[in-house]
Parts: sequence; structure tokens; C-alpha cells
Amino acid sequence: MALMPVTEALSAVLAGAEPCPEEKVALDAAFHRVLARDVPALRTQPPQAMSAMDGYAVRAADASLPGTRLAVIGEVAAGRPFDQAIGAGQAVRIFTGGLVPEGADAVVIQEDTVADGGHITITEAARLGRHIRPAGIDFREGDVLLAGGIRLTDRDLSLAAGMNHPELPVRRRPKVALLATGDELVMPGTIPGPGQIVYSNGYALRALARHEGAEVVDLGIAADTLEATVRGIRRARDAGAEILVTTGGASVGDHDLVKRALEAEGVTMAFWKIAMRPGKPMMHGRLGAMRVIGLPGNPVSSYVCGFLFLVPLIRALSGRSAVRHVLETALLGRDVGANDVREDYLRARLERRGDGALIAIPVDHQDSSLLGNLAAARALVIRPPFAPKALTGSACDILRLPA
Repeated sequence: MALMPVTEALSAVLAGAEPCPEEKVALDAAFHRVLARDVPALRTQPPQAMSAMDGYAVRAADASLPGTRLAVIGEVAAGRPFDQAIGAGQAVRIFTGGLVPEGADAVVIQEDTVADGGHITITEAARLGRHIRPAGIDFREGDVLLAGGIRLTDRDLSLAAGMNHPELPVRRRPKVALLATGDELVMPGTIPGPGQIVYSNGYALRALARHEGAEVVDLGIAADTLEATVRGIRRARDAGAEILVTTGGASVGDHDLVKRALEAEGVTMAFWKIAMRPGKPMMHGRLGAMRVIGLPGNPVSSYVCGFLFLVPLIRALSGRSAVRHVLETALLGRDVGANDVREDYLRARLERRGDGALIAIPVDHQDSSLLGNLAAARALVIRPPFAPKALTGSACDILRLPA
């Protein structure tokens, strides 16, 4: 099978990805969930005109001249309205958030008055509508302020509460099952024996998936046998996973059994091998409703492919309105050589120059096994196939990595 371009591979991964079903959750459980549909306000805010300051509600026509003396006939506090209309020559003491009484059309702040028993003297003229928040200045009943497809922020939850929603319709979290393969893998905290390595890929991938809002099922490490790999695939299917992610075993060696195991279980392969670096031996297929992403075993390749393909797929299944990564432009902080047939994703540090320019500095060693350089990177510099040598200061496309 020929190497598939990255853009075609991503389109294949996302093809037909429909959002998970809707469910309703309480506001406190809705943080970072994806809103399933538009949500209208159930009330008008504020429902009536309210004072924006502590002072006196007046008729602007009665308080247009400094030195005017008005009779104070009552008091308004938040939650305690005044049930009479204001007449000529009258004022009502009012506090921030208090409903403006009928007849009043301005608020004079208390600093611009002198109180004298049951009267006040105006020291600065009132202006029509000043210090009053009109009814509906924030929103009105029926206004759609939260659109379907957004990932709910903390501010969105406050807005939903103000709109009088105790719960929200959100998409069910996609379930991602992660299966590692390899006899050489041992868990962190273990002293590796000859030829063994400490398993690290899963920790980044699980965190990446959770960061995007997925539910994650860890299927552990499968031995390098066809039977063990098949059992892992079946466990993912039985768990109801929307996505199965495998790591390792995706290359062409005698012990790289993932592709054989997937095909033995009836997975229809969409592609195997991508024209990218790192991550050439990545594969994708489907087993019924379950989508499979087979990632390389090298930790940098595994993470970069997970970032480029798994993240957009999770977003699509979550019902996000924005699915694909957003490119930014930066300036190269060092020379990079000409590229070959594969699209390059160079790990890079980011710096902000004194004039505000964003500088992307590719790390010195781009080997796909180097976790230290991956952890230090804040972005990927994208080098198209056959790109010529690029000099320091030239423009480049980047993708920011999660913070």
C-alpha cells in the first residue's frame, strides 16, 4: 500500500464520524462537555430596570439642576423593591441591584447628594438613564447565547445558570480504549531487564484523550502474540469503545502483529502507512461502529500521530463545532534542511521576540525516541513534502501542542 498523504489520512479518519448521543447533565457536571444543541435563555436579564450604583432613584426632570431638594419617600435594596411610583419632587434611596421604581428614570449616586433628614439636595445634575441597567441589557428570553457544538467553559456555566438552566444537553463522552503491545514493555517503577523498556506512551495518550473530553479505558499491555492482541481488540469492542487505539506492532517485522490481529477480527483497513515523519507506520480501520487507530511504538511518533489524528476524531465524535487543528504562523529560530517525500512535524520550542514576533526553534535532535525533546517542545513546525531548505527568520506553519 502506497504512503497516504497526511490530509487524505485525516479525512479518512474523520469520514462519517457522527457525534455521540445527547444526554442531560447538571451544571456542575457540564464543565468542558460539548453542548449538543443551541440553548436559549429562559428569562430576561435583568427582568426590570436595575440600579447600577448606590444612590437615589429620581425623575431626571426633577434633578436637572444642582441645589434641587427632593423628598425621600422610601428605600429599594436588591430583592426588596419599592411598591410605589415616584412623583414630582420625590426620590427613593436605592442600592446596587435594586429595581428602579416606577416613575424614576435616573439614579443620582450618593456622592452627588447631601442628605438632610427625609430630604436630599442634589449637588450634580441627573441625566436621563444614567446609572440604570435597562431590562434585558444582558439578554432576553429566547436569546440563544450558547450554541450547540461549543465546549463549555466556566463562564458558559455561569451564563447558563443566569439563563435559568439547572442542567444542559451535552454529548456523551466518546469512549477511547487504549491497548499497548510489546513483550519489551515494563511498567514505570520496574527495573528493566535486558532489552526491556519502560512503557510511557499510554500516559501521554490517555491524558491527551481526557484533555479532549473522552472517557478512557486502559486495556494494559498485550504480549507479542496474535492471540493476546486479538483478546485486547475484543475487550475494546465489548467495552463499547468508539475508538480503539493501539500502540506498537504497527510496522512490518515478524513480531508486529497488530495489523494481522485487526484483520483477523474483521477490521476493514482504510490505510496503513502515512507520508509523514514521525509516524509513517500508522494505520486506521473500522470494526463495525468502532474506529481503530494503530499508532507506532516510538513515543514521539505515537504522541504526534495521536495529536494529529486521535484528537480531531475525539472532537468529531464529541460533536465539537471546531474539529481540526488550527495552523499558526511563526518565524524559524534556526535553519532547517530540505525535506523529502514525507511531511515533517518538527518538535520546536516557542519564544516571543522583543517586537512581539513568535519564534519557533526546532530542537536539535528529532529522533522519534527522544522523550526529553518532546516534553520540551511547545509546537510542531510543519514542513511540506519536498520543501526546500529554510533559513532562520523565514515564515513557517506551526501547530501548538497542548499546554
